[in-house]
Amino acid sequence: MSSTTGIPIWQVDAFADRPFGGNPAAVCILERYPGDQWMQRVASEINLSETAFVVPTDEANNLHLRWFTPATEVDLCGHATLAAAHTLIEQKRVDTSLPIRFQTRSGELRCTRSGSRITLDFPATPARNDVEASTATTLLAALGIAEGTVLQSRLDLLVVVDEGQIVQSLRPDFNALERVEKRGVMVTAPGQTADVDFISRYFAPRCGINEDPVTGSAHCCLAPYWSEELGKTSLVGYQASARGGAVRCEVAGDRVLLTGTAVTVLEGRLLVDPE
Repeated sequence: MSSTTGIPIWQVDAFADRPFGGNPAAVCILERYPGDQWMQRVASEINLSETAFVVPTDEANNLHLRWFTPATEVDLCGHATLAAAHTLIEQKRVDTSLPIRFQTRSGELRCTRSGSRITLDFPATPARNDVEASTATTLLAALGIAEGTVLQSRLDLLVVVDEGQIVQSLRPDFNALERVEKRGVMVTAPGQTADVDFISRYFAPRCGINEDPVTGSAHCCLAPYWSEELGKTSLVGYQASARGGAVRCEVAGDRVLLTGTAVTVLEGRLLVDPE
């Protein structure tokens, strides 16, 4: 594509009902995928926690989707998937009466719209209690937490504490967390209000993101954990970052349905040709 016309790109606040909340992601729609290095450079230039690159297929509502942080490509991302679905709907590039089907490194992910909300059908990544004691000790020290239960999912480490105030007051040692050999670290506690079942924060310095504002894919682990703890399948999680955002969760066997809203805050064009 010629740099005189440029490549369309949008910035979307996901898991937000108003601008400047939730988690911002960039969405870039391409005719075909260029080299990985070019996409990584774009993601680094934009410097949001995720940039989503979307390429349509010949089949309606069926698209390829890849996600890049400023430092690396990742296997699963919730908020950038929500941002991509929101953009495709807003730009009238899909039929909203049918699911949007994204082909990704985590298999096919389906998104459906209901009013202003979009629901993502994601694979559950349940927590396992098989973390080595030395890893747990190192992790708690890096987080500055005296006591907590340390578990792990396929993607991340999970630390469960008793009180929401502990989660909200965390001041992690990001240099120490960067040495933890997982995508990221979730810290969670029971909700403090009647309308929130659990709260969390998410740290991923290894991926170039010290703290992610609202992490949809983390809820693929958080929702099954709290579903079992609380004895319910419909839950609301609140990610207590500075921006903050709510994720409505429904645990359905080996899938987790994540529902939220999104707001477009910027539209522009990349004036650099793909490699």
